[in-house]
Amino acid sequence: MGALGFVRGTARVSGKVYLVGAGPGAPDLLTIRAARLLGQADIVLHDALVHPDTLALACGAILVDVGKRSGGRSTDQRFICRRLLAAARRHDCVVRLKGGDPMLFGRAQEEIDALREAGVDFEIVPGVTAALAASAATQVPLTHRGLSRSVSFVTPRVGRTEGTSDWARTVAASDTSALYMAARDAVTTRDGLLAQGMDPSTPVLLVEHASLPDERHLAGQLSHLPDLVAQLGDGPAVLLVGEAMRVAMRSAPSPRARVSGT
Repeated sequence: MGALGFVRGTARVSGKVYLVGAGPGAPDLLTIRAARLLGQADIVLHDALVHPDTLALACGAILVDVGKRSGGRSTDQRFICRRLLAAARRHDCVVRLKGGDPMLFGRAQEEIDALREAGVDFEIVPGVTAALAASAATQVPLTHRGLSRSVSFVTPRVGRTEGTSDWARTVAASDTSALYMAARDAVTTRDGLLAQGMDPSTPVLLVEHASLPDERHLAGQLSHLPDLVAQLGDGPAVLLVGEAMRVAMRSAPSPRARVSGT
């Protein structure tokens, strides 16, 4: 029995599991490989925020919602792993459909470990992550020649069983940072970055529902982050931080951007 408690070889496994990135939301940002696998799938275990039109591509599959929502209903990760193993024993093509990219804040390692320990064949299919979709939607590059040569992908969120995170120091040391699952803790996020010596006037850009028709952009200064977050709806949002945001917004602002506090 492995560290996660999954026993290898207890039942014949003939199926293959695909950890597939659903992208940031818009169905037409799926990769061709992802769309093909959804069409072939016997069963799809999907995250909560996957677009209904994306799920509709799995027209011959059983759909199982195993989603996690920040601050809301959440499916235990060990349960998800057990469902994956059970599905692989019963079906030939199993798709685990994750929002964004499976390998970035997608809890992929737990599922990879469970599949390996059980001897289940699997493949990972990348997807467009939210930070890249937000950058494209706002026409604000994450890098800028002579100004931003480093990009960090960070989350301040820490699980119940995890230790403390040095996320704020990572952001302060990067030219540009994309913060996931940070908007709902705006005061903590702002204060953590200011405590690392970041300039209160550092430009920030919030993008809610990146790539979808109801996408929203809010831009301003780090010191005003809680006020900006208060204007968001209840959708998922990514926070972009760094001087590249200021230069790009000044030269080519998005027509849907709402600028405040600058």
